[in-house]
Amino acid sequence: MIGRPDLEGWYRSWLIKSRDPWTDEMFDAVAAHPDPLVRVALAQSPYSSGAQRARLVDDPDAEVRRALAEGPDMPCEPMPAEAYRRLATDPERRVRRMLWLVDSLPEVARAVLGGLESPFPASPAQPAPPPEPDVLSPAEVERLVRSEDAGDRWRAARYAPSPPALSADPDPGVRLCLSMRPDLTEEERAAIDYYVGPHDRLPVLPWVRDADARTLDTCVRSRHIGLRRSATHHRALTADQIAILAEDPDFAVRLMLCERHDDVPGHLVVRTYLEARVITRGNLLRHPAFPRTELARYADSPHWEARALVTMDPTAAAELIDRLSRDEHPGVRAWMAADERLSVARILELLDDEETAEPAAANPGLPRAVMEQIVDATPSVPPDRPGVLVLGHTTPSHQELTGI
Repeated sequence: MIGRPDLEGWYRSWLIKSRDPWTDEMFDAVAAHPDPLVRVALAQSPYSSGAQRARLVDDPDAEVRRALAEGPDMPCEPMPAEAYRRLATDPERRVRRMLWLVDSLPEVARAVLGGLESPFPASPAQPAPPPEPDVLSPAEVERLVRSEDAGDRWRAARYAPSPPALSADPDPGVRLCLSMRPDLTEEERAAIDYYVGPHDRLPVLPWVRDADARTLDTCVRSRHIGLRRSATHHRALTADQIAILAEDPDFAVRLMLCERHDDVPGHLVVRTYLEARVITRGNLLRHPAFPRTELARYADSPHWEARALVTMDPTAAAELIDRLSRDEHPGVRAWMAADERLSVARILELLDDEETAEPAAANPGLPRAVMEQIVDATPSVPPDRPGVLVLGHTTPSHQELTGI
């Protein structure tokens, strides 16, 4: 399909970036494609392995190497350290700079960059440091505390040199801000009438995110949800601390722990994915800790989304995939429709079903002649085609499941 000259560039790129999985033979065939735009898409394919993408580090086109440095736009397996080292010392400045600009750079790449000189000049390219927090005088604190404006009282709660007398403030935002100060004890926090709902978003507290080992441990074990949520952002969580947060009663703590740390329990990633109702939940399917060979046990789960995960288990028998392709829930049937363990006859049956036709059309077991018919029958999309509206929660919404 990629080799067809009549395919539009955006569609060819989509085919590459949505391909899952990549065999070495398939990857190498596309890596040898003469069109650099094809190789750019391949360099950012999230379902290829890090070792596969690393093969593009010597690509003759600098734009391909720049795309490789930028990486896929979703969590994926990192490349070997040597690949990042090669990109960090690439002869093309734009390639080197891109590697330093990536916010979500994996730890292995950060370790490589830690021993190298930044390609950016110290000034003026570097952004100005953030302004220092307000330093309030006692008189200013007193004025803000007595103000009728909740914004003034919030400022006092956050920036006063010592905790102001706002624990009974009528505004819940002021009380919550006060409760998350670094200079309070657990008992003092508990004495404040603050509230954090399961769907409330909280700011990441810099003093927790950058805390020393002792302070971090206190925050991990704190009764305050805000401190525990911020603790998930700390890069130096220990195995014991991760284990504690993995059992946290607050869903957002568990979600953010999975999103920011690779070495979390596999069962936590599965449960978090199944319970999550957030727009980014699909990223958890590519989490390094997501189990790949223990998913067949969900075949008889009462939850259809758990049954659908069976298709991701490479050890699941073809007979099981076929059975689930006839599941009572259309969502399960749709997930199975793209599985190449299905017989050609079953794939064609699913292709004829409106509820499963789209994933069945992406099944690599589909006969080539049928693939050609589908492509030939697909109308071209005009350049000014309408955009896509993606709906979903951006707050830590979830639905608790039992008996998964």
